[in-house]
Amino acid sequence: MMSQLSQPWLLFAAILNGLAALAHVAVIFGGAAWYRFFGAGEGMARMDEAGRLYPAALTACIALMLAIWGGYALSGSGLIAPWPWAKAALCAITAVYLLRGLVVVPMAVASVPQPATPFWYWSSAICFAIGLVHLFGLIGAWRNL
Repeated sequence: MMSQLSQPWLLFAAILNGLAALAHVAVIFGGAAWYRFFGAGEGMARMDEAGRLYPAALTACIALMLAIWGGYALSGSGLIAPWPWAKAALCAITAVYLLRGLVVVPMAVASVPQPATPFWYWSSAICFAIGLVHLFGLIGAWRNL
């Protein structure tokens, strides 16, 4: 049975995680051209073209992780029953998104460990934005988690 929505930011975070998971699944089905377009790198695209399972397996694991993160956000939103360790999990998820969003800063400033590419800029911006949505939701739901 669903509870009443108590934290709309976490509902939004759940939706964003779900969309990210679906995008990763689409990349698996889109094949090498999609790996290239979405910035996974030439190595991943070539492995996919060669019929290796590694790109699809890795991308499926990422999609599964994002779906689980969406479940935690949905749980924190109050729409579904609380998941175990929700507060700790949502803190970790938020930190991962925010840190992934900030990783482009040293790349842009000092070209460390490599120069930032357009993929790094846009994917970092997306991750940072999703991290902020999680953070706002986490702050709002803190007492109820």
